[in-house]
Amino acid sequence: MHVWEGDFLMSVGEEIRTEQQRSQQSLGTAAARNLATTTKSVPQMQEISSRWLLRMLPWVNVQGGTYRVNRRLTYAVGDGRITFVKTGDRVEVIPAELGELPALRSYEDEEALSELARRCRRREFGPGQVIASSGSRADEVYLLAHGRVEKLGTGPYGDDQVLGVLADGAYFGDQALLDENPVWEYTVRTDTACTVLVLSRQDVEQVAERTDSLREHLQRRRSDPGERTNRYGEKEIDLLSGHSGEPDIPHTFVDYEARPREYELGVAQTVLRVHTRVADLYNQPMNQTEQQLRLTVEALKERQEHELINNRDFGLLHNCEYDQRLQPHDGVPGPDDMDELLSRRRGTRLFLAHPRAIAAFGRELNRRGLVPETVDIAGNRIPTWRGVPLFPCNKIPISEARTSSIIALRTGEEDQGVIGLRAAGIPDEIEPSISVRFMGINEQAVIGYLVTAYFSAAVLVPDALGVLENVEIGRRR
Repeated sequence: MHVWEGDFLMSVGEEIRTEQQRSQQSLGTAAARNLATTTKSVPQMQEISSRWLLRMLPWVNVQGGTYRVNRRLTYAVGDGRITFVKTGDRVEVIPAELGELPALRSYEDEEALSELARRCRRREFGPGQVIASSGSRADEVYLLAHGRVEKLGTGPYGDDQVLGVLADGAYFGDQALLDENPVWEYTVRTDTACTVLVLSRQDVEQVAERTDSLREHLQRRRSDPGERTNRYGEKEIDLLSGHSGEPDIPHTFVDYEARPREYELGVAQTVLRVHTRVADLYNQPMNQTEQQLRLTVEALKERQEHELINNRDFGLLHNCEYDQRLQPHDGVPGPDDMDELLSRRRGTRLFLAHPRAIAAFGRELNRRGLVPETVDIAGNRIPTWRGVPLFPCNKIPISEARTSSIIALRTGEEDQGVIGLRAAGIPDEIEPSISVRFMGINEQAVIGYLVTAYFSAAVLVPDALGVLENVEIGRRR
């Protein structure tokens, strides 16, 4: 053993001495790099995404910073969704939100509404429970604070049919407040655990006995349903067709909204600072100021798309009407849900979904043995459903419950769709509606540039925008 270790140490030492004895015959690479010019890339940025919404949205130039959407007069008010307040384990309805119920629409007595809100009783239902049965008497209004329920009816061949899926903020059974002998025309069954607030017809009648304004309002609603409207809630245009002879032709006119909605351009801004020494001495082979501005504008565009999706004033997720919001039948986004989303509007131009929601939809297609078609758009192979491209958009949020949304759009002014708004031709513009203004040099020799983007989005008619909400993205079968 000791002999082997000695032999090994001797051989290693001989090799080291041999390497030292060898003389260097050429310049080493480490020293050579000092004289070489390094080939460099421009600064890279992980935040840059495809931004398909900005690329596919038709943009309209806005003068005066405001875009007004004129529509026919619509008698439906509110958003059709009821808002609740949760304090600990206590859930209460906001009294003014009871005005979303057809029977209480346009009723504004805050004291009476507060009394009705206090009389709402909380009930809990587990998954698969029946809340109301078809054919039974409907003497209660249900306000869905949390959860998801299915409306079930009987098909033409006697089988059960899903008439719709309702989620947080919905209500059902509202006919109990107006009809003399209300009867449930469908069955309501929970799909998940649900928390509901129940307002009975008896409680409403008791409050009406002590409140003259509420009693008169209910009597007026029961005797006069109001103006005749079409299925979109717009004032009916009286027409006569299929006649002969000389009947009296009806008189009519098209009424407009007295206070149409106006969209003001939103703004995203930042001040970019570059030291003069950097701009003067370190400007080759790349212009430092130019690269700083390029990456800043990229970040500004990312924020612009985020706001177009999530802004509470003009963002798509917050401007979708309640009757254009759908719930998936089975949690995961499936072909049936996408078909339902398509059926709510004409001429759908595109879908937007988070990449993980697209993956969840793809898994469901794989499970059913379906292969979606693809289309080439700007050199990219984009999956489609029924010929409508499905674009990825990582600005659509994913909730803590691992759910997301899929957005369907009809676009363009000509098709009464969704449009982007911007102000082209602004001072110091580098791209349409994006400007870079020189702000001077401060006492620390730092140059300032104000980088600004003006933008917004408008939904011209409600059915131009639809959302499939609460789709599960992490569920596996």
